[in-house]
Amino acid sequence: MIEDCTAIILAGGDSQRMGSDKASLLLRGQTLLQRVIAAMQQVFPQVIVSVRQPRPEIDLPQVCDEQSSVGMPVGVGPLAGLAASLGHVTTPWAFVVACDMPFVEPAMVKLLAKYRLEYQAVVPVVQGHPQPLAAFYASSCLGTIRSHLAGGGKNSLRAVLEQLQVRYVDETELLKADPALRSFFDLDTPQDVAIAMRRY
Repeated sequence: MIEDCTAIILAGGDSQRMGSDKASLLLRGQTLLQRVIAAMQQVFPQVIVSVRQPRPEIDLPQVCDEQSSVGMPVGVGPLAGLAASLGHVTTPWAFVVACDMPFVEPAMVKLLAKYRLEYQAVVPVVQGHPQPLAAFYASSCLGTIRSHLAGGGKNSLRAVLEQLQVRYVDETELLKADPALRSFFDLDTPQDVAIAMRRY
């Protein structure tokens, strides 16, 4: 267990490309959210779920971004969810993961955790693209995130990362813990679900 960290599962997205609530989609008898919760509970003693509205089927602490981000713009995606959730975290670190990443590997998370010293965030990079929705963030990032949201700039995690001390972890390192890099297969569309059913 990584005791100094809380897992934050982002489950408040619009799911526009999927056409239905991604968190509730079934994959081999479990919802995507249930699969991610199970993986996070293998690594972290505390798990919270960031939601747009409470999910009665989940027996975990939940944070509603619209209620919690006082003074924050509504509907600014993962960044608002992260800001609200970090405001509730009591540990020095948080690991943030999207609910549509049902194959996240605990071994990969543990690998990333080793790089946290002297950084504010640890972000994997796959095929040249940072993966900010499967990354570690220090709780001290909250002020930077809130300032960014209040400033009306581009509301993306990648924009915030430009303001933080970040340790990027590339594929050569990630492959040691996740040889197929399946942790980063996210389900955005019905086609992605079909591929997941065939491949995993």
